[in-house]
Amino acid sequence: MIRASICTGEQVVGFKDLQNGKIEEIMLLQCPEDLEKFRKMYGITGEIEKEY
Repeated sequence: MIRASICTGEQVVGFKDLQNGKIEEIMLLQCPEDLEKFRKMYGITGEIEKEY
């Protein structure tokens, strides 16, 4: 999932634990290529949920 700050616009991508709701942040997204790099690293092809 992507966690986005409403105030600063900063976006971080990671994985959300469905048991406790905590997010393990993996990398800061500074450009669109960073999200594609994350997708390739973890083999993600579907939509990635965004949380504010």
